[in-house]
Amino acid sequence: MTGSTPRNLPPLRETVRAHGLSASRALGQNFLFDEQLLDRIAALPGDLDGATVFEVGPGPGGLTRALLRAGARVIAVERDDRCLPLLGELSDAFPGQLQVIADDAMAVDVDALTGGAPYHIVANLPYNVGTALFTRWLEPAVWPPRWLSLTLMFQLEVAERIVAPVGSDAYGRLSVLAQWRSTARIAMKVHRSAFTPPPKVMSAIVHVVPAEQPDGVVPKLLSKLTEKGFGQRRKMLRQSLKGVEGAIAALDTLGIDPTRRAETVSVGEWVALARALG
Repeated sequence: MTGSTPRNLPPLRETVRAHGLSASRALGQNFLFDEQLLDRIAALPGDLDGATVFEVGPGPGGLTRALLRAGARVIAVERDDRCLPLLGELSDAFPGQLQVIADDAMAVDVDALTGGAPYHIVANLPYNVGTALFTRWLEPAVWPPRWLSLTLMFQLEVAERIVAPVGSDAYGRLSVLAQWRSTARIAMKVHRSAFTPPPKVMSAIVHVVPAEQPDGVVPKLLSKLTEKGFGQRRKMLRQSLKGVEGAIAALDTLGIDPTRRAETVSVGEWVALARALG
């Protein structure tokens, strides 16, 4: 199934120009036209020939093309109606490989769309919803999740928070949620000049794969603890966690000094705290 772009499909930049399409700031859009770069991104999950891929916010379909060229069956969710005709043309060019859903990704149940089958998530996420979607994908009660990997474009600053070690300036809630039962790495940095229009910041691709989940931890409880702890990260734990029933007593039981701040608490210590409260 893997192959090149069909001959009857013009270059993406020409297609976008023909449709009079421009990136919407309100939707957090920035278009990528470099096909070699897009192919490199699509290769990060590994062999996609015959695999199912969920894509959020494909826009005019640059990354979608690369995924289709790699042989993937793509389910793409796009809320910008202006992009639907371009994606329709792409669907015609790759018969049977592309399903486009006109909806908000925050309202979509990916597991239901894929019929319970495993899938990869690959997306140049719109900046305004990227973090919210990412945390949702990290928090399912059942683990390992249905997704096999996440290959996601973020602002470089957000990407660095996801992979940050304890004690670093970037370490925070995203670090804990991404690292306690999965493995995250920055796979590629993308210069702002690669986009049209260029964003004000650099970007990076984060690649995440599920790992073994520690026993006895309720994901929603860990999420709540980190939300409280890092929501007031300059405060001591005894202040930031006082609204969580039993948390202060659990700190004492675990030998975690309540005068410490959230950014000094390791992923393992957050896990132990959630286990003690669960």
